[in-house]
Amino acid sequence: MKAFPGITHVAVTVADLELSVPWYSHLFASEPVLDEDTGPFRHVVYAIEGGQLFGLHAFPDGEWASEFSPRRPGLDHVAFTCADRAELTRWQDRLDELGVKHGGIVDAHYGSGLSFKDPDGIALEFFAPPAA
Repeated sequence: MKAFPGITHVAVTVADLELSVPWYSHLFASEPVLDEDTGPFRHVVYAIEGGQLFGLHAFPDGEWASEFSPRRPGLDHVAFTCADRAELTRWQDRLDELGVKHGGIVDAHYGSGLSFKDPDGIALEFFAPPAA
């Protein structure tokens, strides 16, 4: 077997596609490439840089136990790659333009991150490796 494969897609469950689809469309500056009702759930999918897909799932039964929490078992956060800290700064400016609240750029020895949340409180991040 070759090296472990890369990630092709991430899908998150959202409470309201009518709210989340426009929010993610603004964030990604693109429209979904797929919007399909599969029966058990509806999913809306975006194509993002590098051939990866990011999906939004919504279930018709509407059961939503509570707000997302990275402290519960399951997804902690999704991080999007930035080439360097300068690109991270540009994303911070873009989030400001979109009116998306964020935690500012945080630098650490392993890299720099810019954390924010989607309308359901799902934790997202832009991340850049440390300067060489």
